[in-house]
Amino acid sequence: MRRVLVVGNCGAGKSTFARALGAHAGLPVVHLDKLWWRPGWQEVGADAFDAALGNELARDAWIIEGNFTRTLATRLERADTAIWLDLSRHLCIARILRRVLASRGRDRLDMPDGCPDRLDLAFLRWTWAYPTRSRAKTAELLDAFERAGRRVVRLRSPREVRAWQDRFGSPQARETTDAPMA
Repeated sequence: MRRVLVVGNCGAGKSTFARALGAHAGLPVVHLDKLWWRPGWQEVGADAFDAALGNELARDAWIIEGNFTRTLATRLERADTAIWLDLSRHLCIARILRRVLASRGRDRLDMPDGCPDRLDLAFLRWTWAYPTRSRAKTAELLDAFERAGRRVVRLRSPREVRAWQDRFGSPQARETTDAPMA
């Protein structure tokens, strides 16, 4: 594994998982939200995002975490492994609420400075709609990726996530699995 994607719904734990895997594998972690947002929750726009993503994809090794379904096919072209945290939307919403309460408006590691965590009804709706908005397209692209002979790891529960992390023996992974996940 040299070029790994971590995908899934908001609140599934992509950022936490990617950081733990990156620490274990010695790979740099790229958070797509850091490429998309600027301080004050200002979007950089598709052109700037695509250019920044292209720079990251050109590197020899990385873990890239985030959804951004529009660019998933492009990211899969360069990846050798995709890890799909395919958790229930109920769990994802609960984790988001827990994360927002725990962070109390502080910046997160997977976000640029100046983008404090906040409770946002539109974001919760976006998360709730993932199964109808993005899940089928993600499944389709990952199925094609796997048919092309590349590795897809689909984890459907926190227990499966912990078991997979335990396989790579990361103490950080075990410690952060039950923490608020991004």
